[in-house]
Amino acid sequence: MIVDGRVLREDFVPSEVVHRHDEVNLLSEALEPLLSDRRPDPAFLFGPTGVGKTCIARYTLAQLHEQDPDVRVAYVNCWQEYTRFRVLYSLLEATGRTTDIHRSTAKDELFDRLAEGDTRPIVAILDEVDQLEETAALYDLHRLPHVSLVLIANREEELFASFDDRVRSRLHAGTRVQFDRYGTAELRSILRERATQGLEPDAVTTDQLQTIADAASGDARVGIGILRSAARRAERNGREYVTETTIEAAIPDARTAIRRKTVEGLPDHQHVLYDIITDAGEIEPGELYEAYERRVAEPKTARTLRNYLTKMVHYDLIESVGEHRGRRYRPVADGDEGEESDPPTKK
Repeated sequence: MIVDGRVLREDFVPSEVVHRHDEVNLLSEALEPLLSDRRPDPAFLFGPTGVGKTCIARYTLAQLHEQDPDVRVAYVNCWQEYTRFRVLYSLLEATGRTTDIHRSTAKDELFDRLAEGDTRPIVAILDEVDQLEETAALYDLHRLPHVSLVLIANREEELFASFDDRVRSRLHAGTRVQFDRYGTAELRSILRERATQGLEPDAVTTDQLQTIADAASGDARVGIGILRSAARRAERNGREYVTETTIEAAIPDARTAIRRKTVEGLPDHQHVLYDIITDAGEIEPGELYEAYERRVAEPKTARTLRNYLTKMVHYDLIESVGEHRGRRYRPVADGDEGEESDPPTKK
């Protein structure tokens, strides 16, 4: 039934996009100075998870690279590459200049290598940029005249609150591209495109795609995950088409797989917080911070922990209930255990 599994992955970038033409046009216009050998202001992509921010950034930059092959693109997932060293290394890796660099190499040496030699334009897509633990990396990149920035995050206010004054003042200007949740009809047509490319003809009906879109609540990651899980289940059962039963099982299946993959990719300190909340079932902030400080050798500040917790709420890993002194955190309950997902790469 599955003829091209790549299409059913959430990180697949299609050759054409649907329902995001305004966002593509706005980002393209923001980056247009690159075609005239000029450096654009930073571009910011904001919105909740599963609304196509990463896909549109990569799609738009691929189109730009086709127009001007001299423009290189470096994609950095700051959820995993969250230190200054790793960000600088990622850009050098994208330009093939990591020879003789080791973990002990000084960060200033990485910066110097980026600043010297090949100065053809580079666009750095920093995804989950609010996960950076060292925002000095953004200051570094802003100092390099041949590096342009596309920064992806959930909310502008939370992103800029994490910046120090030096970074905030330099990145304040720029284009904001806001992404809203997909409507159910929009998500259904996205799923139709994926099914057309990834599955045998007539493997899934329009009504079934509508059911999946309804269950996904505007989150394309979840919708694509449900479609993939339903197709795999039907295929394992020897079916040539998706059934209502496989979709019913795939809905909690996909959400569990996404949550598991996200938890596995958490940086160490966030993983500690998540484990404490999970073990407790429900916990108030003071108790959480005290337990966290007992478990780690070099604890982060309370402000950093609040940023971590906000991020985990965005990713549907934990819930925040109550307000102010009555606030408590608890894990989001998993559905039934589902299919194994490929773990994210941790470096």
